[in-house]
Amino acid sequence: MKDPMFYKIIRPLLKVFMKVVFHPTYIGLENIPKKGPYILSGNHTNNFDSVLLVTCTKDVIHFLAKDSLLKGWKKIIFKNMAIIPVNRSIHDKGALNNAIAALKENKVIGIFPEGTINRTKDIVMSFKIGAVKMAHDTNSSIVPFIITGKYKPFKNDLTIEFLKPYKIKSDDLTKENEKLMQIISKKLEEKRK
Repeated sequence: MKDPMFYKIIRPLLKVFMKVVFHPTYIGLENIPKKGPYILSGNHTNNFDSVLLVTCTKDVIHFLAKDSLLKGWKKIIFKNMAIIPVNRSIHDKGALNNAIAALKENKVIGIFPEGTINRTKDIVMSFKIGAVKMAHDTNSSIVPFIITGKYKPFKNDLTIEFLKPYKIKSDDLTKENEKLMQIISKKLEEKRK
């Protein structure tokens, strides 16, 4: 899987945009491995979450994202942003296999295990099992992250924090998925206090 040049060209522009407009605070950047394979996995608060993640590492992040992003005029942008399309109306094994193949090539995967933006009052919604399945099958590290605050222009309200990377140690993926969900929800709860 080849990394698109467009991604490398647009990343500096996205960094400037995020810095000027949203003034994000970055915590725990030292927890991001120097090279792949690894999986960035965290809560999903806004459509800008993936843009925020892109500004955090020099690696190309291959995001799992809904396949509708590759339709119409959006196709030109998102096809060149290294996304792995997911058909959310089915259990899309093809997307999972493509992500696993990318990890086997030492790439980086970005995934929001809630599957969609959390618009509920719950700290997180139930996690889909894809992140831990990919990590298990490829022996890749998971780097949990949390996004807190709001995307308010010209405010200092937005923070992304990367937690310690870890590897899946059990074949019980349901238990491992609950562990990932607990790591992220516990940190989010701490921030709310």
